[in-house]
Amino acid sequence: MSSDQPESKLQHIGFILDGNRRWAQAHGLPRLEGHRRGYDNLKKIADLVFDQGIPFVTAYVFSTENWQRSKEEVKFLMDFAYQVYVKDLGELHKKGIRLVWLGSREEVSDKLRRAIEDAEEKTRDNTHGTLCLCFNYGGRAEIVTAVQQIVREKIPADDITQEVIKSHLYSADIPDPDLIIRTSGEQRLSNFLLWGSAYSELMFEPMHWPDFDEQALVKALEEYHNRTRRFGK
Repeated sequence: MSSDQPESKLQHIGFILDGNRRWAQAHGLPRLEGHRRGYDNLKKIADLVFDQGIPFVTAYVFSTENWQRSKEEVKFLMDFAYQVYVKDLGELHKKGIRLVWLGSREEVSDKLRRAIEDAEEKTRDNTHGTLCLCFNYGGRAEIVTAVQQIVREKIPADDITQEVIKSHLYSADIPDPDLIIRTSGEQRLSNFLLWGSAYSELMFEPMHWPDFDEQALVKALEEYHNRTRRFGK
């Protein structure tokens, strides 16, 4: 995998993994199988990104709104998440990948919460790449939680800066995404990294997430490097 322009300036890619269920339906498979294929593809794409020297990948895995889906699907996703954090932890750790959970601890079972936190602790010193999983995540909820904590700390109003707010977000230690890619043809952020995406480059791909491959990633990187980021200047 290669690009004509250097990748060093790109530090963080966010992915909105849309279209897993539609992909499964299009292939005549149970829709839950789409989530399995989507996760397998996330691992492949994250590896490709890290191998390019881009250190951060954030994936929108389960939103605070996804609790409204059917009980069957929610249970599947919770059970699947637990298996991922337990079964795949060794593989990710061996690759030197650091896992970070961005999201609310509320509503998540104690069993799953412990598994995620154990994975974070075991991989926290890994340096090959940081994979942030937005699980039980909502961008507005992230900002509300940050404000609540600032109020609890009784920080004076005049001392509240953008840096202070950033330091209280779930993503406090994660750089803002340079690029956000959403698949399956939808063209909105859907409550994803609302604070951090202020100056992100946005790309919307028509293909469903399980079909997003190395060629699609190369094309996205090339387009990114052909854009001029002015940051309001």
